[in-house]
Amino acid sequence: MTDNASQPFDVIAIGRSGVDVYPLQVGVGLDQVESFGKFLGGSAANVAVAAARLGDRTALISGAGDDPFGRFVRDELARLGVDNRYVSTHGEYPTPVTFCEIFPPDNFPLYFYRKPSAPDLQISPTELDLDAIRNARLYWSTVTGLSEEPSRSAHFAAWSARDERLREDNRHSSRAPLTVLDLDYRPMFWETPAAATEQVQRALRHVTVAVGNREECEIAVGEASPHKAADALLDLGVELAIVKQGPRGVLGKTKQSSVTVPPNEVDVVNGLGAGDAFGGSLIHGLLRNWPLEKTLRYANAAGAIVASRLECSTAMPTAVEVADLAEQTAVEAVNV
Repeated sequence: MTDNASQPFDVIAIGRSGVDVYPLQVGVGLDQVESFGKFLGGSAANVAVAAARLGDRTALISGAGDDPFGRFVRDELARLGVDNRYVSTHGEYPTPVTFCEIFPPDNFPLYFYRKPSAPDLQISPTELDLDAIRNARLYWSTVTGLSEEPSRSAHFAAWSARDERLREDNRHSSRAPLTVLDLDYRPMFWETPAAATEQVQRALRHVTVAVGNREECEIAVGEASPHKAADALLDLGVELAIVKQGPRGVLGKTKQSSVTVPPNEVDVVNGLGAGDAFGGSLIHGLLRNWPLEKTLRYANAAGAIVASRLECSTAMPTAVEVADLAEQTAVEAVNV
């Protein structure tokens, strides 16, 4: 994609990309599935697609194998509106493939094929377009990228570049605004939970927004209670802490305010993409400086819409779909 090539991106995300091979039969194990669908996958890729679908100019930093699935990843990103210029081709490791089982409403086992490593974990600091990262209005990263070198060093190099921009602009803050860390913790990618905690604690020194569920917050700051977790994140210098609580909704907290937004009621088909849709809509609201309550209400709505669909990336909703559900839910809440 080359449109507006000289303009800063609204969003740059870094992290996982790959292929989701999802069953077309619901309620049975993989050993009994008869047919599958092939979709673009990976948390960072899904978030990038979600933001692009809502109208934000988005790029993804990732890696894919020198194989047919790698070509699919790059082509599908472009088709779905994400600039793929920073998706490197790596010859040593194949493009990751992820399978899942679908047992609604709340059981969706995942099977990652990313060993001994994955191309998106081979991103090195020398590959980064640091100027683009500095100038992006919002920069999104995930905890998975901290699990292995050279990706870990690349993440910290990117954050340092954004911090340098502040010093060049003589701003008083030590952290670049709208630098977001998704606390997306996957235990299979880490040697121990303690190793993840160590790296997340380092990363939290550089970001202004942290978002995760209760279990991810416990890995990050040792607290699973939503308010205690949010307070611990704020104490580390984060400006906005978001704690997703599943059926209890989502908590957003700053030093000045606290907002809890209830969930949307939908018939769940596959909950695996809901968090990434939430992330894409969160990005959209942050870029527009919406009030926190509206931002979280719209993010919840986006997540609910994708939870009601089978796939992840290609299920990401439009701005009209998100607004319709968010406003409908707000009206229903007032009328209760």
